[in-house]
Amino acid sequence: MSERPIKANSERLWKRLMEMARIGATPAGGCNRQTLTDEDRQGRQLFESWCEAAGCSIEHDQMGNIFARRPGENNDQPPVLIGSHLDTQPTGGKFDGVYGVLAGLEVVESLNDRNVSTAHPIDIVVWTNEEGARFSPAMIGSGVFAGEFDLAYGLSRRAKDGTTIGQELQRIGYAGPRPCRHYPIKAAFEAHIEQGPILEDKGVQIGIVTGVQGMRWYDIELHGAAVHAGPTPMTSRRDPVRAMHAILAELYRLAEQTGPAARVTFGDVRVEPGSRNTVPEKIVLTLDLRHPEEEVLSKMEHRISEIVASESASANVEGIVHNEWKSAAIQFDEGCIQAVADSASALDYPAMRIVSGAGHDSVYLSKVAPTSMIFVPCKQGISHNERESAKKEDLAAGCDVLLNAALSMAGRFD
Repeated sequence: MSERPIKANSERLWKRLMEMARIGATPAGGCNRQTLTDEDRQGRQLFESWCEAAGCSIEHDQMGNIFARRPGENNDQPPVLIGSHLDTQPTGGKFDGVYGVLAGLEVVESLNDRNVSTAHPIDIVVWTNEEGARFSPAMIGSGVFAGEFDLAYGLSRRAKDGTTIGQELQRIGYAGPRPCRHYPIKAAFEAHIEQGPILEDKGVQIGIVTGVQGMRWYDIELHGAAVHAGPTPMTSRRDPVRAMHAILAELYRLAEQTGPAARVTFGDVRVEPGSRNTVPEKIVLTLDLRHPEEEVLSKMEHRISEIVASESASANVEGIVHNEWKSAAIQFDEGCIQAVADSASALDYPAMRIVSGAGHDSVYLSKVAPTSMIFVPCKQGISHNERESAKKEDLAAGCDVLLNAALSMAGRFD
C-alpha cells in the first residue's frame, strides 16, 4: 500500500457491538435475534439509524437485504461492498455476522471523521437469513441476490411454524421494492470472527481468507412402524431408532476414514409421533457434510447413500436421503485476497492465509463479484454459542484491515 494506513475508532465499534447485543439478549450472555423476528426488526432499525446519521442512503430489496450507501466521487462507478448479517442462531453470540456489518459501518464513519472521499461509492450490506436457523437453507438473501436461487423460492421458505420469508418480510416491513439481483461491484469484503480455533492457537491476529470449504446438507428419513413399547417384542419391531444408531456410527467412521478435513454434523432430530411409550414411526435426521475438495464430498455423498440403504434394510425400515442444499468449495478473488494481505502487512498485524470452515454470504457473492474475507480470532474457536467471545483489540485490528483494504479498492480522494 502506497498510502499510510489509517485506523478505525475501536471504542465506537465496541460500543455499537455491545448495544446491538442487547437486542435479543439471552440470560447466558448471548443473542437470540433470528431472521425476521421482532428482534431482527429492532436490530435492523438500530443499524439503519446509525447509517442515516453517518450520511448513508438506505434501500431494501425484495428479500429484505439492506443496502446503505456512502456516495463516491463518481457514483456511476461500481461500489465497494462491505457487510455480513444481523440474524443469529437461537442461542447465538454477540459477534457472528454482526461484527462484519458494524465493521462496515465503522469503515464509513472513520472515513467521515477524516473527510476522506473515495472514487467509488461504498455499500454496507445486511443479508437476510444467513444463519438458516429459522428458515432453511442458509445464506438465502445473498443466494437470491447472486442468482443461486430464484426470488419465488427465497420468499417461499418456511419456518417450523409454517410462516414464510415472504410473509414475515411483509409483517416486519422489510419487503423492499428494489429488485433482488446482483449489480456491478468493484470488490466485496466481509469481516468475521473465525468460528474456529486456528488463529488463536497459532497466536495470529488476522486471517486472510482464501476460500471456503464445500458443504452439503441432507435430511435422512427413516420410516418404521409405530407400535406399543410394552407388548411388542424387540424382534418384531420396525424401529427407525435402531437404524439411526447404526447409521450414525457408520457416518462418524466415514469422517474418520476420510481424513482430518472431513466434517459430519447431526444438528437436529425429529421423532414422530414423539411419545415415550411408542416405537417411532418416523425419524428425520439432519446431516451437515463438509470438506474443502468437491471430489471428496461427492465420494462421501455416495457412501452416505449406501450406508443409509444398508443399515435401514438391516433394521427392516425404509431409509431415504434428501439433498437439501449444496454449496461448492470456493476460491476467493486473488486481487481482493492481496488487498487484505497488503493491508495487514502495512498495519504490521500478524496474519496468515486460511480457508474458512464455515459458510458465509461471501460464498454466493464471490460468484458475481471479486470477494475476500478477513478473520479475527474468537475465544477457543467457540461460535453458534452464547459463550462466543472475541477480544476488543482483535476486532479493532480486523476492522483496521478491512478499512484499508476497502479504501485501496475504492480509491482514496482526500
